[in-house]
Amino acid sequence: MDNETTSGQVLRKLKEKETIKSFNCGDADLNDFLFNEAPLYSNALLAVTYIYEDQNNVLAYFSLANDRISLTDFEHTTEFNRFRKRRFVNEKRLKSYPAVKICRLGVSENCKGSGIGTGLLNFIKKLFQTTNKTGCRFLTVDAYREAIPFYLRNGFIPLEEEDKDEHTRLLFYDLKES
Repeated sequence: MDNETTSGQVLRKLKEKETIKSFNCGDADLNDFLFNEAPLYSNALLAVTYIYEDQNNVLAYFSLANDRISLTDFEHTTEFNRFRKRRFVNEKRLKSYPAVKICRLGVSENCKGSGIGTGLLNFIKKLFQTTNKTGCRFLTVDAYREAIPFYLRNGFIPLEEEDKDEHTRLLFYDLKES
């Protein structure tokens, strides 16, 4: 993905060994990931982080990594069978399906409510719908409790009901159903 530019704003990949010094999305864990962890994940080839910025500020960021939706994600085999039966013909019933995980997504407090988060999710969806280079059927996210309504509004679905009261909840988005 090359730099994507929109009216003075650019979406770009975090550069190797680059550190971001100034960003506040209101969540210490998300801020810390951008400041300290993102370069480490990138150098280890575990995740890729993208920065959305204008000339002066980081407006938002997201990190992506490979993932899967697997039989082991479900408490009962019957739930997994229901999940895949609705989406795949018999010969495509595997024990796991390729996905991309949205590891982190943070929007600056100054930009909350501006639509940037939804815009970035739409960009990620479109990216994997149009230039799906390795095979990816789903987007996944372990959404923090506070962010669950945001992801639900953007078409994500809880994978199971068992984690509904947890600190994070596994949600997915089916790229074929949009």
